[in-house]
Amino acid sequence: CCRNSLLEAELVQKGLRVPAPRKTGTTIGGVIFKDGVVLGADTRATEGMVVADKNCSKIHFISPNIYCCGAGTAADTEMTTQLISSNLELHSLSTGRLPRVVTANRMLKQMLFRYQGYIGASLVLGGVDVTGPHLYSIHPHGSTDKLPYVTMGSGSFAAMAVFEDKYKPDME
Repeated sequence: CCRNSLLEAELVQKGLRVPAPRKTGTTIGGVIFKDGVVLGADTRATEGMVVADKNCSKIHFISPNIYCCGAGTAADTEMTTQLISSNLELHSLSTGRLPRVVTANRMLKQMLFRYQGYIGASLVLGGVDVTGPHLYSIHPHGSTDKLPYVTMGSGSFAAMAVFEDKYKPDME
């Protein structure tokens, strides 16, 4: 923008270096299309300003028809999704059916609410069940939103701009 250009020129005139932009954190997102859900995540894990792992999997298995993207504390997202996955497996064995996405959402939100935000897991839950495709954002305090597209993490604003520009209902 013009303001930034003017400020940068002013810094250069004073003999100062323009600071380089830095990106840390993660970006996760999901979008519903006509017959399903697409989930996506970056693969970098950071510790402060250092990239600790360039090939970190942030899309977690919940059940054969449900997956979850995690942003926040890696250990918290991993253990939370593993616990809910095992609970849904028991549920599936006792009912003889694949679990519904709303069941996974309820289990996750109840667990996170119980710990009042001390579990640092921001989640995007998506899947397809007998009622169709579903997509939820789940915040560390346990609040949830059901949306046709969602982004979370430090890069969520840039990703949301793309979704808001390109999303159309009933995409194929």
